[in-house]
Amino acid sequence: MKDISNVSGTIKQIISFEPSTLETIDYSIYDFVDKELNIFCTTNKGFNKVPVIWQASERAFQIKDDKDLRDDNGTLIFPMISIARTGFEKSLTDKGVFYGNSYPVNDAKGGSITVARKVGQNKTGNFLNADAYRKKNKIVGNKGNPGSQQINFPSRKKTNEKKIVYETLTMPAPSYVSVDYAITIRSEYQQQINEIVQPFVTITNGINYLVFKRDGHSYEAFVQSDFSSNNDITELGAETRVYETEISVRVLGYLIGGDKNEKRPNVVVRENAVEIRTARERVVVGDEPDWSNGKFRP
Repeated sequence: MKDISNVSGTIKQIISFEPSTLETIDYSIYDFVDKELNIFCTTNKGFNKVPVIWQASERAFQIKDDKDLRDDNGTLIFPMISIARTGFEKSLTDKGVFYGNSYPVNDAKGGSITVARKVGQNKTGNFLNADAYRKKNKIVGNKGNPGSQQINFPSRKKTNEKKIVYETLTMPAPSYVSVDYAITIRSEYQQQINEIVQPFVTITNGINYLVFKRDGHSYEAFVQSDFSSNNDITELGAETRVYETEISVRVLGYLIGGDKNEKRPNVVVRENAVEIRTARERVVVGDEPDWSNGKFRP
């Protein structure tokens, strides 16, 4: 929960917690290139947006999903930007905030890191009302008249602090991975390559650092300094000339849980114990009952 103060008072806003998976990291770099960079270039049909595709998808899916990517013969129409994941590494030295290993709680729920805590209003109120109900005859009303009892009679501050139920939100410890991506730009003209590549160079200003975001998660990305060119313009054959530039990006991401194969929940809510009671058998220990014939025996 997050508090937002305004003129009329305080509003509670619910913030959702989405899982972080390899697919989430893939989507973050795809959204950055396709939506945030939003690259256009000059074509024979005007100044149009350069399509961005995920290279791992099947050709049959590409043809059905976007028919404008290919011509009547099934050949891709350039210019185009393709993104592919080339590999990832779980390094023991390249980590983020949680550098050490945090073991989960040894129960069915698990959970390692506390991310939020709030007061459980309903259960805390039940404990305070129960205490006030037992003690109210000593404070207000007629002892012999149960109708004068007040359930929510205010109690002392020290009494309130003893029986507060907190709802604690915990999550598994993140596993950091370094994911490598290859952004390939293909075109038939040198001018289009220049227009498309330049935003990748200038977006980071004097550094090669970026931040990709997806579903509330943020991942640090580092653009490699080498922009390799794989052109076939020197060939004198009858094939179509293609200009190709490849940009390597390393993303420092993190994974939370085992995704769909995780046995424990990604988000765990626990409540603390505020009172411990032990039942006892009065006959065994020889206690006399506190009440007899409808009267209290001090």
